[in-house]
Amino acid sequence: MNLQPVKKANLKGKRVLLRAGFDVPIKNGKVAEDFRIKKSLPTVRLLQYKGAKVIILSHLGENGVSLKPVANYLSRHFSNFKFISSILGKSAEKAISFMKEGDIIMLENLRLDKGEEKNDKNFAKKLAKMGDAYVNEAFSVSHRAHASIVGIPAHLPSFAGLLFENELSNLSKAFKPKHPFLLILGGVKFESKLNVLEKFVKIADKIFIGGALANNFFKLKRMNIDNSIVDTKVSVKKYLNNQKIILPIDFRTKKEMILDIGPKTIKEIMDLAKKSKFILWNGPMGNFEDKRFARGTEMTARAIVASPAVSIIGGGDTIAAAKKAGVIEQFSFVSTGGGAMLEFLAKGTLPGIEALIKSKKRI
Repeated sequence: MNLQPVKKANLKGKRVLLRAGFDVPIKNGKVAEDFRIKKSLPTVRLLQYKGAKVIILSHLGENGVSLKPVANYLSRHFSNFKFISSILGKSAEKAISFMKEGDIIMLENLRLDKGEEKNDKNFAKKLAKMGDAYVNEAFSVSHRAHASIVGIPAHLPSFAGLLFENELSNLSKAFKPKHPFLLILGGVKFESKLNVLEKFVKIADKIFIGGALANNFFKLKRMNIDNSIVDTKVSVKKYLNNQKIILPIDFRTKKEMILDIGPKTIKEIMDLAKKSKFILWNGPMGNFEDKRFARGTEMTARAIVASPAVSIIGGGDTIAAAKKAGVIEQFSFVSTGGGAMLEFLAKGTLPGIEALIKSKKRI
């Protein structure tokens, strides 16, 4: 991909708009999970080292909450950090005008302005005027055609951040993987994973489908799944007799609902993982938040890291489950993207990637 890497950019004295993916869980006014933030800190430090004036842009949540908890977190990592409780306007402009090389400012939640999600051209232009260059470090949001993802690069020299580049290089391995290649899909929503199945049924050697996704197959097979969740928005009929696809053979249930895979299925996943050289996993095997039904997902995580395979995982629930199992550090690569990871795997590109490619401006 023809992206300009930030590590090669001369940004000394430049105002750099850094679009970060700091949409993290907040509990009691504090950052409850810092995985995504930590992954982007090397890019912030690189920009400081290069003598840039760093202006961090991010969103948080769907309902317009303040980024103050994230700002408090960052202030403990950077002494020359300042939070501005607005996105545009005089207070932001004044703070930016006083910035010195290596200073960091974070503006308020972008989604507090309706122009962000609408990809409003005027909003993007106003944001761009505050900077001399743009860096996309928000892979996790780059499947969204929002102003800060696709609008700003039309106006400024634009670069891929360290994490952004790392995401692309690692996820791209799935397109030309080592074989045998095992794809494991779980979770509840099949709609977001159907395109991934469509693409990788041609590439993977085996595809294990667990979680509520398997219920779509069981229903077509006329199995009695009682009150178990089924994604009615999609049809998997064309894959019903595909020899690559493997389904659970036993379960843990409650109130006539399938809530986890059983011991025989866990053994099958362990056997598949042992024989694999490349494993891609997205989605839990059951209701892992309840410890009574967490074993299937936990043992899947353990089976993958015990395998000799290159292992790539992603998705909020998958990462949470891997952390719960205590093996998160043992995977070859952990993606910060959920929806972005799935879309990139299905299409090979994202709106945020295309925006960086189309950005013709140079410093």
